[in-house]
Amino acid sequence: MFFSKYSASGNDFIITHIFGAQKHAFDKLAQRICNRHQGVGADGLIILKPHLEYDFEWEFYNCDGSVAQMCGNGSRAAAMYAYHLGIAGVKQRFLTLAGVIDATIENEEVESALSGVKILQENICEFGNTWVLIDTGVPHLVCEKKGELGKEDLRFLRHKYNANVNIASIEQDRVIARTFERGVEDETLACGTGMAAMFYYLFYAGKIPNPCLFNPASKEDLYLREYQQRLYLKGKVHKICDFVFS
Repeated sequence: MFFSKYSASGNDFIITHIFGAQKHAFDKLAQRICNRHQGVGADGLIILKPHLEYDFEWEFYNCDGSVAQMCGNGSRAAAMYAYHLGIAGVKQRFLTLAGVIDATIENEEVESALSGVKILQENICEFGNTWVLIDTGVPHLVCEKKGELGKEDLRFLRHKYNANVNIASIEQDRVIARTFERGVEDETLACGTGMAAMFYYLFYAGKIPNPCLFNPASKEDLYLREYQQRLYLKGKVHKICDFVFS
């Protein structure tokens, strides 16, 4: 099969597309191809499929083979892939398990509009912090930084709440973002839906402007904004390579 690898804000994805209505699970392939020691290596595998109403629909697999409803940076990478291959234009609408995503391409940048936001639980007390559980396509446990938390603490919270775990730190004109992701089971260089959850939490608490600059562990710039109750994330997307995997 022919694949491409893309990076968006430090998250890397392996992407391909199929024709027709094939019914096939790609979980085992995701485990093999995303393995960083015995495969190509990536945070996730994205399969684009044709759709009668939208530009395409996707299946998203975490690197452990589990299916994710949504991935913010993955949506931006998928949009750029679809544009490069002529599957869709500079303005796109595509279907995910979390709903319809709108994406706009401008030069090297892609902006995705997420399908919606839900507050699942508030006033969660863990490790001396107050957390909020927010769904931005997938569930995220979010707090503003108060002291350091180790990776084992984040892993504990990830399993207790079955959610990604995010810590936001406001520094001058930007937010520094840290995320421990389900499916990857480790801290990642970035998480688009995680930064969207952090933006939502901080913006409605009156602590950051709209739009606001975010820097994940990759140090790449990602801009978050809210417009008419939808969250938008915008940043650069880089194509890394094409390859054949068997």
